[in-house]
Amino acid sequence: MNEQTNAESDLTALLAGSISILIRELHEQLHEIGYEHIRPAHGFLFKRITPDGATGIEIAEYLGITKQAVSKMVDHLEENGYVQRTNHPTDMRGKLIVLTEHGKLAIQAKEKIVAEIEQRWAERIGVERMNMLKRDLITLVGESTGGQVPFRARPVW
Repeated sequence: MNEQTNAESDLTALLAGSISILIRELHEQLHEIGYEHIRPAHGFLFKRITPDGATGIEIAEYLGITKQAVSKMVDHLEENGYVQRTNHPTDMRGKLIVLTEHGKLAIQAKEKIVAEIEQRWAERIGVERMNMLKRDLITLVGESTGGQVPFRARPVW
């Protein structure tokens, strides 16, 4: 095997590449149907606030970023109608960030697009192989996270 082949078959590169391809196609399609304000990092924030909302501190801890960075993300999403800040039900000083109806529709669109991409990939390699791939990844992720599947997905770059 030459260096190029080794690099191309490196598991890290293959997993990162497949995620990159999926996310790029997802966001191209989201933009085509009117969700042009959503960026890849927003998906991680949406994951944390669905379905019951979260505070800025909870989001910051989940994403491993500063409260200021979360505030900028939330400002952008709020300005574009995806989330809103509401009074926290138990902390009178706190705000809860929740999805708006527009945000919920964006999540539904994302789920539909990802399902279509996954279906296309399954047609390409076969449904059984796709199911095996998923089971194998669940096993590997579960072992690495002490059995937590799904694990806390967040950007690490």
